[in-house]
Amino acid sequence: MLYLNSQKIPELAGLTFAQRMEVIRKAADGLPVPTKITLNIIKLLILIPLFLLIARASGWEIVGYIVLLLVAYPAITRPLTFAVCRKDFARIRQQLFGQQPA
Repeated sequence: MLYLNSQKIPELAGLTFAQRMEVIRKAADGLPVPTKITLNIIKLLILIPLFLLIARASGWEIVGYIVLLLVAYPAITRPLTFAVCRKDFARIRQQLFGQQPA
């Protein structure tokens, strides 16, 4: 299952926002290099077309494309990052906070 919000991830239940972000960052930092590269390529595939649209737009169209970029980029990349890192969340939570998920 893909999660848009870190509060909904069962392995991170009961943690504060800062603690959830710490677990997610540590899990993302521990990803194997090929997985990191693949994730970054996916992010570029999202960013490049949107930046090209912004570059070719004129007037108020630019604002619309910027809003689209600000909404679409995190809406697509956050769930992907959560999905790729999720297998490590429980282990990292245990290491950092010594708690089992609720």
